[in-house]
Amino acid sequence: MAALYSVGIDLGTTNCVLAYVPMNSDGSLTAGDVKILSIPQITAPNQQESLPSLPSFLYLPTAEELRGGELTSLGSRVVGTFARSNSALAPERTVVAAKSWLCHRGVNRHEAILPWNADSQDVDSTDDASEVVHSVSPVEATAAYLSHLVQAWNNAMPEAPLSEQQVTLTVPASFDMSARELTLEAARMAGLPDDLILLEEPQAALYHWIQSVGESWRRELQPNDSILVCDCGGGTTDLTLLVVDEADGELSLRRVAVGNHLLVGGDNMDLALAHHASQRFAAKGTKLNPWQSIGLWHSCRTAKESLLAGSGAESHSIAVLGRGSRLIGGTVKLDLTREEVEQVLVEGFFPKCSADARPEKQPASGFQEIGLSFESDTAITKHVAAFLQDHAGVPTLDSSVSSDQPTRFPSKLLLNGGVFQSKVLRERMVEVLKGWAGTDASVDTLGRPANVKEDLDIAVASGAAYYGWSKINGGVRIRGGVAQSYYVGIETAGLAVPGMPRPLQAVCVVPKGMEEGTQSPLLGREFGLVVGKPVSFGFFSSNIRTEDSFGTVLRYWDEEELLETDPLQMTLQRDEAADPNEDNIVPVKFLSKITELGIFELWCQSSRDSQQWKLEFNVRETAS
Repeated sequence: MAALYSVGIDLGTTNCVLAYVPMNSDGSLTAGDVKILSIPQITAPNQQESLPSLPSFLYLPTAEELRGGELTSLGSRVVGTFARSNSALAPERTVVAAKSWLCHRGVNRHEAILPWNADSQDVDSTDDASEVVHSVSPVEATAAYLSHLVQAWNNAMPEAPLSEQQVTLTVPASFDMSARELTLEAARMAGLPDDLILLEEPQAALYHWIQSVGESWRRELQPNDSILVCDCGGGTTDLTLLVVDEADGELSLRRVAVGNHLLVGGDNMDLALAHHASQRFAAKGTKLNPWQSIGLWHSCRTAKESLLAGSGAESHSIAVLGRGSRLIGGTVKLDLTREEVEQVLVEGFFPKCSADARPEKQPASGFQEIGLSFESDTAITKHVAAFLQDHAGVPTLDSSVSSDQPTRFPSKLLLNGGVFQSKVLRERMVEVLKGWAGTDASVDTLGRPANVKEDLDIAVASGAAYYGWSKINGGVRIRGGVAQSYYVGIETAGLAVPGMPRPLQAVCVVPKGMEEGTQSPLLGREFGLVVGKPVSFGFFSSNIRTEDSFGTVLRYWDEEELLETDPLQMTLQRDEAADPNEDNIVPVKFLSKITELGIFELWCQSSRDSQQWKLEFNVRETAS
């Protein structure tokens, strides 16, 4: 059965949104053609509402709550608004930032580790929260959010099950191959179609802009324009650089660079406000314990959104509850003003800096708590400056310009993400970027038409739905292929040194820009492949080395050039007819494929016969 709808899902760190458009829409889509699904969710005990977004929070009820049935109308795990609001009261039972944990290589993302450190929360032994928390894995939590969306869609559209629609699911541009594979795994667990498409979030934001302005995008952009997409959401900041090419009089878009996975965004801002508020509490003689500090963090999120929403409120009251006999009694309150919130966030996260600024690195302690790798420098403007420095040498494809002439500076800026719902934060980012450009260049902000609502919370989902529609009906496509180069580690031959592993070479098996649905030629050089016993293949990525081609061999590299990702671990079967006394090492040649879903496959073709092996991620074996 042909899909009736193109569905776009923004799987956000703090909010999920589902947008859709009929596949049989004639002609170009207009601003009102893409719809947002209202998502039923529990908002309070025995209360349910349909809202345009689903907060990416998962609450694990106590046994008493499960027995009472007040929260279980949508299942034994509560996703959405109630989970988010209750996170201030029961942080030890609330899963947050599951999406960021999906790309954390230091933990086993199939292990039940969330809520993180739930067993170490400071709670009174008489409280229900002291019951054992049945934790979940990052993959399970992600699947829970997506399952809720699937159920909401199927209830609203029973004639068009989501598993039969054209679905585009967005991921950060910085997600590596293993994080994308884990996202796909969670999506399939939730009942999404096997052929769903993964789309980078900054690209989805740009597709939304193209859809909102229609064909006029070709008048607003000129050949050799470069576009910086700065997507600052709840948990991450995603940076992407695109250029405008021209061939035979037609404009096209090409993604040329993506930034690192920056764990700095709205969550950090909430924490900064909580720290500011705790100092005000301390000045009044009220010292908060660790449990209350977490509750204050979540409460400050609501205050931030209220005061920066432009609704006219000048202050917002926040309250922190006392709990248990060991803690302070009663409730403590204070008012945060818009002026102090803007001061904390603008200067703390968008300070003015020079174009050659870089984030400051804090000295590393010998012992560190395992957890999410939040950026030690929260100055987003410095991260943007470093990104532009690292990727300023991207050449243009315009035949009238020398091939080695770089794209010097973004001429267009697209701001996206919930953080930039705030006018004052948008204005500061634009001010800083224009300051870097100087008098010799101009930076224009890409805006929507006056009749299009400027709602940055829905832009990614809407852009994803438009992208799925345009794949079938025709429309502009952003080219660029794989955002990073990928390498396999090859152990060198030579004399062994006691206690020292043999050094590795790195062979490029996926060059940056390799397109989805393509494969490399068979590499002429041979390597030895170990079969018949468990082995581990070192795997690396780089978004800095942009010139390496398939088969490039690196014997030395700087620490920042290549980042080790999840290993490929498996036992490759040897030919049953092979002589058991024969060597376990088979000479092979490499062939790389990037599937239509953007997933990497490395094929090893035997040089002796027709045998071949496919190496796949085994992310279940990552370190725990």
